[in-house]
Amino acid sequence: MIRSKAPLRISFAGGGTDVSPYPEEKGGAVLNCTIDKFAYATLESVPDDAGAVAVESLDYDIVAHYNKPSDFLEATGELDLVKAALRVLRRPSNGGTAHDSLRLFLHSDAPPGTGLGTSSTMVVALVGAFQRYLKQSWTSYEVAELAYEIERREFGMKGGRQDMYAAAFGGFNFMEFGSEHTVVNPLKIPAEVVNELAYRLLLCYTGTSHYSNDMIERQQKSYADPRGATVAALDATKQLALDMKNELLRGNIDEMGRLLDEGWQLKKRFTEGITNPQIDALYARARDAGALGGKLLGAGGGGYLLLFCDFARRAKVAKAVESAGGRTEEFALEPDGLQTWAVRGAG
Repeated sequence: MIRSKAPLRISFAGGGTDVSPYPEEKGGAVLNCTIDKFAYATLESVPDDAGAVAVESLDYDIVAHYNKPSDFLEATGELDLVKAALRVLRRPSNGGTAHDSLRLFLHSDAPPGTGLGTSSTMVVALVGAFQRYLKQSWTSYEVAELAYEIERREFGMKGGRQDMYAAAFGGFNFMEFGSEHTVVNPLKIPAEVVNELAYRLLLCYTGTSHYSNDMIERQQKSYADPRGATVAALDATKQLALDMKNELLRGNIDEMGRLLDEGWQLKKRFTEGITNPQIDALYARARDAGALGGKLLGAGGGGYLLLFCDFARRAKVAKAVESAGGRTEEFALEPDGLQTWAVRGAG
């Protein structure tokens, strides 16, 4: 039995510039870090010639049985992303075999549609489990690209690359996206800066989720409109990611709050539907209570608000957003990326 876990992420700046066609045409840049919420995959193999796969999703309370590889081909609306992963990971070119029967157990600490990159992170966890099962020596770059192929090309979900790379690498990273390559720059931030930043951040669930595919499709259409403000907003967002990285490396913690707010104002210009009256009200309540800045995580429309607080007023901010219908959640910053291990004595 093999188990893997990959961390979810929070994005500070640059999200959206990793979504095609922007990175191919202008080059994207994202600053993000991973947190101690994870997607888990467990793989158990049964040496036989049946090639069957049983999948149990603990989040959706679904158990599905696929008796032969052709069962992975049809999209039925149930576990289609997992089926896309199985189609790719069991290809002979990836070292896969259709002979052994497999059992998969999947679980995530956060549901999809909350802005933490849950679906992409789950795919990375699946790739990690199969990497160990297939005895492959894929690099973190190769794991991330394979996850991108599964979710974006095989499954057809629109989006960028930052979620896969964050889950594969872990920690604080400044990522650069181009037409032919991605470069991940791990940031060596002093422990005292990391601790202070973690103390000042607050994660607030807005109470609603979003479907990022629709939001990103709107962004891509807005990007193609020469009369719109999307391109200018993305350009400014990319520069903001660079500025925020530099301030973080200098230890200028308070500047993070101002830049987060600036990034949120830019994000709302990407396309319509990024925010709504409920989200705006939560953010306004947080600012009135002492939040220096913040932003909605993910593509927009719902999910988690990331708030940066004055240290003396963090508790007041939490109380204010909860009284307005939000839900704060404890979290810590996670330095490690994808991890896999064998479950000893499992039977």
